[in-house]
Amino acid sequence: MSTERTTALHDGAPIATVHGMQVSLPARGVDVVDGVDLVLHPGEIVGLVGESGSGKTTTGTALLGYARTGAEITGGEILVAGHDVRSLSPAEVRSIRGIEIGYVPQDPSSALNPAIRIGRQLRELLDLHDMGTPAERDEGIRHILDEVGLPNDDEFLRRYPHQLSGGQVQRVALAMVFLPRPKVLVLDEPTTGLDVTTQSMVLSTLDSLCERFDVAALYVTHDLAVVASIADRVAVMYAGQLIELGTAKQMFTRPQHPYTRALLNAIPHLHEAFSLTGIPGRTPAPGNRPSGCRFHDRCPFAVDACVQEEPPAVETEPGHAAKCIRLHEIKPWDPTERVGADTTADQRQDIILEVANLDVFYGRSHVVHDVSFDLARQEVVALVGESGSGKTTISRCLGGLHDEWEGSIRFGGDELAKKARRRTAEQRQHVQYIFQNPYLSLNPRRTVGQILVRPLELFGVASGKAARERAAELLDAVQLGEGVLSLRTNRLSGGERQRVAIARALAADPSILICDEITSALDVSIQGSITELLNRIKAERGISMVFVTHDLALVRSIADRVLVLQHGHLVERGLVGDVLDHPQDDYTQDLLAHTPTLDRVERSA
Repeated sequence: MSTERTTALHDGAPIATVHGMQVSLPARGVDVVDGVDLVLHPGEIVGLVGESGSGKTTTGTALLGYARTGAEITGGEILVAGHDVRSLSPAEVRSIRGIEIGYVPQDPSSALNPAIRIGRQLRELLDLHDMGTPAERDEGIRHILDEVGLPNDDEFLRRYPHQLSGGQVQRVALAMVFLPRPKVLVLDEPTTGLDVTTQSMVLSTLDSLCERFDVAALYVTHDLAVVASIADRVAVMYAGQLIELGTAKQMFTRPQHPYTRALLNAIPHLHEAFSLTGIPGRTPAPGNRPSGCRFHDRCPFAVDACVQEEPPAVETEPGHAAKCIRLHEIKPWDPTERVGADTTADQRQDIILEVANLDVFYGRSHVVHDVSFDLARQEVVALVGESGSGKTTISRCLGGLHDEWEGSIRFGGDELAKKARRRTAEQRQHVQYIFQNPYLSLNPRRTVGQILVRPLELFGVASGKAARERAAELLDAVQLGEGVLSLRTNRLSGGERQRVAIARALAADPSILICDEITSALDVSIQGSITELLNRIKAERGISMVFVTHDLALVRSIADRVLVLQHGHLVERGLVGDVLDHPQDDYTQDLLAHTPTLDRVERSA
């Protein structure tokens, strides 16, 4: 969005105003969100960003007069589309939800009934509120479907949700929420899990609808690159408080608060190899938040006064304010300090994995076609492409988790059997798989110590006391303390669970790690620290990696070479810098064009 449009938005009256809002857990006597001030203007998209547990979703749903079970909106003022939300009865609040203020959930399928056809679901809302004549309702439905780029014929309206792609389901959810012409919209991570092309299409649709219909949108997300591509203004949230607010250009080129800077330092760039860093520690939970500045225990710039004083918001330039007592003492943020170097062609190649003429099947479906590549020692090869391109399918064949394939996979010159159980113990030990979802890949009934000791004993690396000591060393290697050994995984955050999964893979002392979308569901700060960790493991242990991802910007910060897959075909390969800067295939060019990145904001500064 242009600077001119952003400036013009502030000239009109706001459509939603939040002042001093507080959401609490009365049973525990603690605040979830405290003292939030926020203004939304018609046609404006405001990005609300921060780590998990910062209070983003709680703030967004409070605009709808909703608080999760056990929580209550206990203070402040919430004015939306002329309504004082806190003074309305439950019935009155329900009457404006979906009509004057809409909500798009993270999982679009949760907004649609799988047993009801698309046309009927769109019609129900209009029928419920008796909006227009039957003919006008039908015309409105067909018009909004056209607006979101979907077919509006009878055949499409007769479809069920399961007959649509992920992008179509998300655009139906947008059509449903825009159908009654709301004035305010809350979007909760609406593009998480979509591939870059589909995500770009959904974001473009959202941007266009908000501008055309003068809808004010609050876009809740942890993906700052997405926010940079769509938001007019950005609000940064930490531990239940808004700690910085400004235009997108201000926030991404001149961040003021140390927390905002730390978030930006964890974001990869598409056109430069940046060294990513995470944020030490974790976001404090309600009831455990420190006094003074709530970020002081994780902040590299903290002084004694930060522990004592809760900083007020200080305006550093028109429209840009942050809560930090050291704003004028800290030197300006310089992103070039973390620029790294791409892999060059003259690096020594000691090949340890060779894949030749790989064809993969699911029953009668031929899903991967004649793919060949190799992997050198201490090298990272990234597999990229849209959903359904064959990335994970190939990785599962490498790990012995899928056996319907033809061709050759050789490790150290020896042919690998199709099934992991038919491979030798040494081969299984040297090729370790890290799954995308750490919530499902770790046994919830076992402690972290038991999870780590198991592969140590299984592969004869260590046993007894030596195994327990080795487990503690592994946790230290992935930046988790020895105290985690006695915990079950339900006590850990998503990022901590993923570190345990990496430690479990390292316990086997492998030569190759197969990383299947291992950062896709993580906060940007955790993604940064996991990337930093993998780069350190590669350098210190000489481990090679096959890194499966749909995030092309992340590839620049972690991979040496990249393979681009489309519908199971390998369409482009090469050194990361060469492919991302000079793509040859039309499909690669299209992926890069649709990848959200901070570069657009920075180049316009």
